[in-house]
Amino acid sequence: MPDNTPAWQKAFLDQHRLGGSYLRYAQSWFEPLAASLLAHLNGASGAHSGSPILVAVNGSQGSGKTTLCAWLCAHLQAEYGVRVITLSLDDFYLTHERRREMAVSVHPLLATRGVPGTHDMDLLNTTLDALLAPGRTAAVPVPRFDKARDDRRLRSRWDEVEGRIDLVLLEGWCMGARPEKVEALLQPVNRLEREEDPDAFWRSYANNALQHDFLPLYERVDKWIMLEAPSFDCIYRWRLEQEHKLALGATGEKAGVMSDRQVARFIQFYQRLTEHCLATLPAVVDYLYTLDEQREIVCSRPQWKFAS
Repeated sequence: MPDNTPAWQKAFLDQHRLGGSYLRYAQSWFEPLAASLLAHLNGASGAHSGSPILVAVNGSQGSGKTTLCAWLCAHLQAEYGVRVITLSLDDFYLTHERRREMAVSVHPLLATRGVPGTHDMDLLNTTLDALLAPGRTAAVPVPRFDKARDDRRLRSRWDEVEGRIDLVLLEGWCMGARPEKVEALLQPVNRLEREEDPDAFWRSYANNALQHDFLPLYERVDKWIMLEAPSFDCIYRWRLEQEHKLALGATGEKAGVMSDRQVARFIQFYQRLTEHCLATLPAVVDYLYTLDEQREIVCSRPQWKFAS
C-alpha cells in the first residue's frame, strides 16, 4: 500500500480485513457510484438541500452488500463530508420470542427469520421517519440484530445516531422484491416448500407482506442499487462462508451458529424470492453490478469499467 494512502482508506481496509488491492477495485467500480449519489443528493442547484435521501441496496446473501455500504459511508464522509448511515433489513427482524409465537399461531416456518412477514416493519418505518426528517436534532436509536443469538439486541446495545444525516443506505436481500401472482405460489421451488408448506400458506403469507408492508416502503426509496449474483446455485457457498466467519466470532455456546446441513436447509427459505429478484430487478434498478461466482464484479450499468 502506498505511503500516501489516506488514513480513512487504511482504517477501512483494517476494519474489514481487506488487502490493498481492494482500494483500486473500489475506486474503479464504486467511486462513480458515490459521485452519482452525491449529484443526486445535491440536485440541480449543486448544493445539498438539507433533505436526506434513501438509497436501497439489493443483493443475495454473501454478495458484498455490507462491504459496499461500508465503503460508500467511509468514502462520502471522508471525501465530501456527507454523513451516511447504513441500515440492514436484517436488523429489523422480529424478536425470537415473537417469531416463536407466530410459529404457533400462524405457521411453523415463521419461527425462522428471513422472508417478509418476519420483519418488524413498524420499527423500520419509525426509524426511517426519524432519520429522514429534515432538521432533526434528537438522537435516533437504531436497533441491531445478533444473528449468533437469533434475536434482537437489548435496547441498551442499540446504536444512537446523533446530528444530521444526509443519506441512508438500506440494504437487504429481498429489497425490491414485488409480490408474485397467486398461481406462481402454487408450484414449490424446493424441498422445504414441497414438504413443509404443501398448501402454500407460508409463502402466501410472505407474499401478502410484500404487498402490504414492502410496496409502501419502496415508495420512499430515491435510488436503487443491485449486486446481481450469477444464480441461486452459488449462493449456498457464499452463505456457508458467512456462517463459518460468524462461528469464528461467536462466544459461549455459539447459539444460532448453524452447521453446514442447517445452512443448506436455511437458504431454502430465501430461494423463491432470491430467484424472483434475480429475474425481475436487474432491468429496473438505477445501478446494477453483475457478479461472477467468485463475487467479483464483471460489468455494471451504467458502464463503469474496472481498469485492469
